[in-house]
Amino acid sequence: KQWYQRRVPITPGVMAGILAIYGLVVAALIIQSLYPAPKYTLFMSFCDFAAGLSVGICGLASGFAIGIVGDAGVRSTAQQPKLFVGMILILIFAEVLGLYGLIVGIILHIRITTKATS
Repeated sequence: KQWYQRRVPITPGVMAGILAIYGLVVAALIIQSLYPAPKYTLFMSFCDFAAGLSVGICGLASGFAIGIVGDAGVRSTAQQPKLFVGMILILIFAEVLGLYGLIVGIILHIRITTKATS
């Protein structure tokens, strides 16, 4: 067996695990910037909620896409090994959906951090 034939079944699982890391990053950012009640305004709480929601929903959509592409890709790569590169490319495109949610969440968090310090 070639090296990529041994690693094909775990590839979608690894890529789906990265989505959980995106959620942990935003959760850590939100937790470190919590202030006591008078300083933590309603605007800041809704921005934190929106940051978590954007990462969560984008991660959910990306997870569905990775699951569907991973299932079809592993089955087709078992029959035709030269489809491995195409499967990886499509998995990367599916992963980018979760990355967009992370970027939006970080932008929302940076906005409230700059507003709180000013």
